Amino acid sequence: MAWSTRELADLAGTTVNAVRHYHQRGLLDQPDRRSNGYKQYGVPHLVRLLQIRRLRDIGVPIAEIVRLDAGVGTSPEVLSDIDADLAETIERSERARAEIADMIEHGSVTDVATGFAGVAPRLSASERSLTLIYAQLYQPGAMDDVRRMFDADPDPATAKFESLPADADEPARERLAEEFAGTIAKALESYPWIDAPETQLRQSVRSTAVAMAETMRAIYNPAQLDVLERATKLARARADRDPEG
Repeated sequence: MAWSTRELADLAGTTVNAVRHYHQRGLLDQPDRRSNGYKQYGVPHLVRLLQIRRLRDIGVPIAEIVRLDAGVGTSPEVLSDIDADLAETIERSERARAEIADMIEHGSVTDVATGFAGVAPRLSASERSLTLIYAQLYQPGAMDDVRRMFDADPDPATAKFESLPADADEPARERLAEEFAGTIAKALESYPWIDAPETQLRQSVRSTAVAMAETMRAIYNPAQLDVLERATKLARARADRDPEG
């Protein structure tokens, strides 16, 4: 039994162009020709083509198959590299599927980080932006804590902080700093890593610090930044005075 190029390609589940390419790369021997000039492939060609296709299907580069010449298989190092790439692809796919499921459940919300679609309706525009940036800076465990913070009952001090105008006067800032310090103190107590986040970072300490500083300046107005700085200092001072802190 002899097969034409088209018949061989169909049997092997590949294309005529692929067969021709394997001939050009020296991976597949040229067949004999009939008296009319047409190629006639045999079982050895089919077996070899199936071997090549199997390697290509799992991602072995053609250059690696060429290197092995007539050999069948590949090195453990190449297979390990391919396996690592596949594992990374699977992980990305699983994350994408989880995000899609979250969007289907809560609506197509794209202006918050993955996992935050459920709490998105209660977040301000600045808080939504923060979730996206936090997700690039902090590990998943820290993001779980951030989501719990956002999912907690609305805090009056936080609402006042979010709506504080840029021209807020000194007494207003001072009052809000005192009130907001309580909110920050509770967060520091519940999630100690906030004050020492090194173990929760996805980026370097410096890159994270720079990104957070730029983000805060872009998201909040000068009055809010002033209140945030004051409230944070007050919260830390109170923790230092607390015997259990």
